[in-house]
Amino acid sequence: MSKRDFYEVLGVSRDAGQDEIRRAYRRLAMKYHPDRNPDDAAAEDKFKEAKQAYEILSDEEKRAAYDRFGHAGVDPNGMGAGAAGAGMGGAGFADVFGDIFGDIFGAGHQRGPQVYRGNDLKYTLDITLEQAASGFDTEIRVPAWETCESCSGSGAKAGTSPVTCHSCGGQGVVRMQQGFFSVQQTCPTCRGSGQEIKEPCRSCDGAGMKRHNKTLQVSIPAGIEDGMRIRSAGNGEPGVNGGPPGDLYVEIHIKPHEIFKRDEDDLHCELTIPFTLAALGGDVEVPTLSGRMSMTVPEGTQSGKVFRLRGKGMRGIRSSYPGDLYCHITVETPVRLTDEQKDLLRQFEASLDQGGDKHSPQSRSWAQRVKSFFS
Repeated sequence: MSKRDFYEVLGVSRDAGQDEIRRAYRRLAMKYHPDRNPDDAAAEDKFKEAKQAYEILSDEEKRAAYDRFGHAGVDPNGMGAGAAGAGMGGAGFADVFGDIFGDIFGAGHQRGPQVYRGNDLKYTLDITLEQAASGFDTEIRVPAWETCESCSGSGAKAGTSPVTCHSCGGQGVVRMQQGFFSVQQTCPTCRGSGQEIKEPCRSCDGAGMKRHNKTLQVSIPAGIEDGMRIRSAGNGEPGVNGGPPGDLYVEIHIKPHEIFKRDEDDLHCELTIPFTLAALGGDVEVPTLSGRMSMTVPEGTQSGKVFRLRGKGMRGIRSSYPGDLYCHITVETPVRLTDEQKDLLRQFEASLDQGGDKHSPQSRSWAQRVKSFFS
């Protein structure tokens, strides 16, 4: 039987990063691990398949060989650089469970304090439709962290120092015995740092860092859409034990516009005109994002008619040309008429009746359909 594509096995795209690959593998390992699925051969096979896929794709050299030559590139009996073996058969029994539980509990085989990447942060930025159309540069205030001056970043009270953790001996991990297996997990006492702070610094409460706000410059590209995010690398929360910081994601929220509604690169607006203009025709002023323009309304225009103004929409980030503006016509019925105006309308109505169906073809057709329905 031919092997499945390793990316398909993990359910990730071919350009997935190592964090995404690791998360996908961890999810499958937890789901199909033999300890969780006793006497389930299918689950064990999926567990082996996921492990082999992870062993190849988590190694840059093996992944490059696989991307270029496929399974042949990582086959130890073929032309490739050699794979880590299929499932449990290609690795030692202890290695298999060490890898699995290491990924699940965050321990792995490394010794010493555990290093973790900082969390990502999200900042919601409200902008107008006009700003989204033209793009602009702005400043935002976001939380940041700086080394505590009182303890110089140690987290310990002035005059004291952190001591080696008594639970893990400075390793950052502790070993737990579960049946026949010995499993490592992050030390609960020092949380992976390998050190204990007996007397925390009062200024930073033992964190070694103090929070403050900083100003960042953000460039909003023209054509950005509602819900899009702009990544600011390294401006998230700081890492743990020297780990890299997370990222800041600026999420764009476009405020509702009083005139326009956006549909990708197109804009829609409702244009209300008097019934005299609809009947006689003429020019009307239309608002656009770039200013006012004149549009000719032909005589006899009905409510619901849509006029398309080419190129008067928005140019999206990935678009070569701007979208269009669609004007939806609403014919306004006059209100609060005087007696004189009502008499004029009655005279006008009588003249229409004398003309027959040619003046009101839609209403005449509708009346005939209703009459036929009841007859």
